[in-house]
Amino acid sequence: MSRLTAPGVLFTLLVTTLLPCLALASGEAAEHTRLDLTQSSVGYAAIAIFVFAYLLVIGEEFIHLRKSKPVILGAGLIWGIIGWVYTQHGMPQLAEQAVRHNLLEYAELMLFLLVAMTYINTMEERRVFDALRAWLIRKGFGFRQLFWMTGILAFFISPVADNLTTALLMCAVVLAVGGDNARFVTLACINIVVGANAGGAFSPFGDITTLMVWQKGMVNFWTFFTLFIPAMVNFVLPAAIMHFVVPNQQPAASDELVCTLRGARRIMALFLLTIVTAVSFHNFLGLPPVVGMLTGLAYLQFFGFYLKTTHHKYLARRAGNPEHDEQMGDIVPFDIFKKVARAEWDTLLFFYGVVLCVGGLGFLGYLALASQVMYDQWGATSANITVGMLSAIVDNIPVMFAVLTMGPDMSTGQWLLVTMTAGVGGSLLSIGSAAGVALMGQARGKYTFFGHLKWTPVIAIGYAASIAVHMWINADYF
Repeated sequence: MSRLTAPGVLFTLLVTTLLPCLALASGEAAEHTRLDLTQSSVGYAAIAIFVFAYLLVIGEEFIHLRKSKPVILGAGLIWGIIGWVYTQHGMPQLAEQAVRHNLLEYAELMLFLLVAMTYINTMEERRVFDALRAWLIRKGFGFRQLFWMTGILAFFISPVADNLTTALLMCAVVLAVGGDNARFVTLACINIVVGANAGGAFSPFGDITTLMVWQKGMVNFWTFFTLFIPAMVNFVLPAAIMHFVVPNQQPAASDELVCTLRGARRIMALFLLTIVTAVSFHNFLGLPPVVGMLTGLAYLQFFGFYLKTTHHKYLARRAGNPEHDEQMGDIVPFDIFKKVARAEWDTLLFFYGVVLCVGGLGFLGYLALASQVMYDQWGATSANITVGMLSAIVDNIPVMFAVLTMGPDMSTGQWLLVTMTAGVGGSLLSIGSAAGVALMGQARGKYTFFGHLKWTPVIAIGYAASIAVHMWINADYF
């Protein structure tokens, strides 16, 4: 007798669950317009698949299942259901066009992020971040000074680098200086998460949500920077309250010295040039920003070729010049494709799953239904504030992609509001942003979910204040 494996059991359960749903949907009369499946068993099955997949994503820290896996599978199942139903109705081209549209949106986002990640990985390999960390430790700042410095640096670095990389860098400084002082580590990590999320909210490059809004053309590049003061309020107000609880002590200074590797400063300059290229292509040539970013990747590729071909000229000096030896680093020549390979592929594939899952639910009609309730009945302001609070529980990426897919008719001020709330709302809980989740792992046992939750009311004060300040100083955009 044949033995049924675990994957076989899973497949059997899926088939027995979904086939009745498919049969019910296929019994409907064929139409030449998009079907409303929100009240059908097919729609309910798609919702159940997405919810189950996202529960696995939320539980990543506990079950150690990479977050990309369940959403990729969920996306395939949801679109498989949609394709089957529309084929039965004689309209397979509608489903095909919809999924191709979602794939195009994902491709632009993925390639843009791939270039940014490659630059960040290159700067990390050239010891740019290690040198900054060592400099901060070497200065011998007190706990309160470090509390403010790491938070401020997180706020100003995250608009250029992503908030995850920024938070990890600043947390490394906190752990190196005050690793034995649990109170300082907890408060500093909370401050870093709030600062990194707030800093990413006023820059098109600072967060995935702002990037999506910019690429969709809802807000032009320079208008994002009107969120600078509200974002600053979101960071400074909770930090000012927490300041008085930070231990007023002086940790031991370190004499650690880290030198950046050859080409580090020029690579930083090329990254800034790449950003300028992406903005220029979008603002002056009307082209997608991703084209400018990929052009910027070519800058790094050519510079990498230069480093590689001139590498042998410097090897002879390694033995006789200790300082030069320190700047050379690995004897293996620079290879740009190793930096591409080190990109966060789990994150990039997670975005694929999210975009297609949410796109599938939108195609089924659920996002139009949600838009009618939130934006037509509640009003744009209430809906956008709610989006921010939802992003503290559910990742801000699917939430923002859902809003963009809904496409509510809103003023620029409201688009700025939802961009900010989706970005900073994740700070309300430690699981609300990639930065918070990563720091719980990095500072395990010191920065925890409940340690962050204790300060959620204080963070909420900053959240509410930033919304009020935005609606006051940017009133002309409403």
